[in-house]
Amino acid sequence: MKLITHNMLTSKCLKGVLTGYPLAINAIDVKVNEVDYNPEFITRIIPKLDWEVLWTAADSIGHSEGLPKVIEPKYEENEEFLKKAHKVLLEVEVEEGHLTCPESGRQFPISKGIPNMLLTEAEVQ
Repeated sequence: MKLITHNMLTSKCLKGVLTGYPLAINAIDVKVNEVDYNPEFITRIIPKLDWEVLWTAADSIGHSEGLPKVIEPKYEENEEFLKKAHKVLLEVEVEEGHLTCPESGRQFPISKGIPNMLLTEAEVQ
């Protein structure tokens, strides 16, 4: 699971859960796979992200080094920042572990890089 995906996941379909965001990451296996650098994509996606959640997720799996906690103005002109954001968003991947809902504590497994967010019928609102 790439951190760009994690930034958009929620468990708010669970009974009794209002937001279900952000999901905590408990990673067992994290890999870094090189991906072609695309500064235009990174520049366009950053405003759509919850940066604080991204930074916290990266930090929780040991990949926040050099990544600022807050996005600076004119970030799109900072090539070093864009490359670090690219790496954490598209190259760092949680292969095994689980996600935990902050409200219910429900855990969702991550296996082979894929988070399983399926709910049982009894869990759905």
